[in-house]
Amino acid sequence: MVEARTDWIDGERFVARASSGHAMVIDSDRQRNSAPGPMELVLMGLCACAATDVVIILKKKREPFTGVEVHAEAERAPDPPSVYTSIKLVFTISGHISTKAAEDAVRLSEEKYCSVAAMLKHTATITTEVRIVEPTTAPEQELASR
Repeated sequence: MVEARTDWIDGERFVARASSGHAMVIDSDRQRNSAPGPMELVLMGLCACAATDVVIILKKKREPFTGVEVHAEAERAPDPPSVYTSIKLVFTISGHISTKAAEDAVRLSEEKYCSVAAMLKHTATITTEVRIVEPTTAPEQELASR
């Protein structure tokens, strides 16, 4: 069983603790903005969940990736509860990897493995974009090889 607890500090600020033993401050007051807000944490969780899946899948495929970044842009409903209604995830994967492997990893995360995406799909349309950045040879390395 997973558990979480939140204790009020002041204003709209809280300390949240998880059964894993980790804790963090959460600030619901977007004017004060002293810590991530609850909905920001949901979006951050989505990025981390999807990135984890992509890393695991690319490792299993033995793809030589050197980096994975997931950027999210989201829109919320205007009226309470202001749930996410649309989310765009942009995956930037670095390395000499095949486009098909990268796209397959993102698709598998979205359709099968990411539990955060599975929950958010009930209120939001999630779209994805995959960008592959191939490493370039540094000028110093190029000169040294001559």
